[in-house]
Amino acid sequence: MLRIVVPLVLSLLCGTVAAKPLHGIAMHGEPALPPDYKHFPYVNPDVKKGGKITYGVVGTFDNLNPFILKSMRTTARGMWDPDYGNLVYESLMQRSRDEPFTLYGLLAETVEWDDDRSFIQFNLNPKAKWADGQPVTPEDVMFTFELMRDKGRVPFANRLNAVAKMEKVGERSVRFTFNDKADRETPLIFGLFPVLPKHAIDPETFDRSSLTPPVGSGPYKVKTVKPGESITYERDPNYWGKDIPAKVGTDNYDQITVQYFLQDTTLFEAFKKGDVDIYPDGNPGHWANAYNFPAVTSGAVVKDVFSPKLPSGMLGFVFNTRRPIFADPKVREGLSLVFDFEWANRNLYSGAYKRTQSFWQNSELSSFGVPANAAELALLGPIKNKIAPEILDGTYKLPVTDGSGRDRNVLKQAVEQLKQGGYTIQGGKMLDASGRQLAFEIMTQNADQEKLAVAYQRSLQTIGIAASIRTVDDSQYQSRTNSFDYDMIMKSYTSSLSPGNEQLGRWSSAAKTREGSDSFAGAADPDLDTLIDHLLRARSAEDFTAAVRSYDRLLLSSHYVLPLYHMGQQWVARSKRIGHPDTVPLYGYQLPLWWDTSAQ
Repeated sequence: MLRIVVPLVLSLLCGTVAAKPLHGIAMHGEPALPPDYKHFPYVNPDVKKGGKITYGVVGTFDNLNPFILKSMRTTARGMWDPDYGNLVYESLMQRSRDEPFTLYGLLAETVEWDDDRSFIQFNLNPKAKWADGQPVTPEDVMFTFELMRDKGRVPFANRLNAVAKMEKVGERSVRFTFNDKADRETPLIFGLFPVLPKHAIDPETFDRSSLTPPVGSGPYKVKTVKPGESITYERDPNYWGKDIPAKVGTDNYDQITVQYFLQDTTLFEAFKKGDVDIYPDGNPGHWANAYNFPAVTSGAVVKDVFSPKLPSGMLGFVFNTRRPIFADPKVREGLSLVFDFEWANRNLYSGAYKRTQSFWQNSELSSFGVPANAAELALLGPIKNKIAPEILDGTYKLPVTDGSGRDRNVLKQAVEQLKQGGYTIQGGKMLDASGRQLAFEIMTQNADQEKLAVAYQRSLQTIGIAASIRTVDDSQYQSRTNSFDYDMIMKSYTSSLSPGNEQLGRWSSAAKTREGSDSFAGAADPDLDTLIDHLLRARSAEDFTAAVRSYDRLLLSSHYVLPLYHMGQQWVARSKRIGHPDTVPLYGYQLPLWWDTSAQ
């Protein structure tokens, strides 16, 4: 008995907490896969590696470092990439795309934490190696966190703010003990943190743009770089992790090329000619009408439709509330009512879209059509007084117009809201008390956005509002959005089934003045901060759902975004030579799992 108790007493005296090594961790509940799982359920574990693929993107690049603020929007795709995979750099853990938010071992073979998530310990896989053969070490992990703190961009630069102590434990483990700035999602966010090689990086030059191929631990190395035109990766035959369960069935090409194009029309022409192998399509009219070229007729190009089980997200016109004209939510609400979704959907998109009514529509996290229950009301407290009664009781719905582009009844509602915000129509113009016309600029980045902005502009003109439209090139768009230099833009806020820390970058007060953040609307509301905190600290699935719904209600009531539309499907055209698994995971198709059929 003493032999059992004494180590426990000693561990308590030493301030350590005994924990069991885990193969995976989940934000809520337990991982779906057992410790002896062989691969993710949505991969083809028997696929043969080989062949090649070429992706196409619109834009340019002048940098291979995805972790610094300089040129953060022009880093070569594929280095650290949500779509094509983290080809060169890797994280401590790998996310399952078939669970809301669950991580399994990657560079870290196992992890340890306590019920309060006051710490997390990553136990590195002894097989983990850099591309130059050097082992991945705890020193690499700690070096990376410190380097990102000193030289990295948001959000990487902020991670150590939540850490009271970072220490090496044993030969191959790193433990992070958190302070009061951490929340229950923080340990999982750390699991997704990239790891860089201490021996191959000069901290003094890290924050400078560079086209020198770096050393990573990932499945690919940089083969060739043509600045602004293309980057080609080759699979590392000695990749350390090719047989671990989280990587089985992935990274299937010997060569991956990313080609850059100035315009989407040029990219699509390259796809038609076979120079690009994959074309994700988000335009209903284009999807319905643009695929009548010979390769489709012959079967050389295949059109796939995938049905993920994801929330809708929020695509919309975003009001930059840093601009005084958009400071009043009544003005934002009135301007939102002016947009005629029914006209745009019928005339521009052949009726393909559904109107978005919530940031998490089509999921149990959405407040749309759901009255606030006792748990929500308790979370909201006095904040509920800021939420529109119809949003609180679940009866809220954006108005449906007659589709004319100038529905008098809906425009009348808009004028009434604008009147409460201090504007009236005089002499055919919407004027404030000083006689200034309500006027603003919509900044767009392509022809599709411009087309929608023109439709909105016409409706605004009918009630005397002057909206101008400026379409800018990619570099100017990124520069201006990074510095919040715009009145209104179109943005898509993706939504997952496990929203968390990314909400801080989008909607917290602290993000408003942080250049390069996703605080496109410039919100600075202590009540939003409170509700984000509730969301991050929720322990049970029930509490989490209540927290997200209450947060959704306040976002909707604040009218930071003019909601547009969504679609429940994903459309991808591909070369017949490219194959993919039959199983579609929760988060939809995953390009890193696809393969070259000619290699099979």
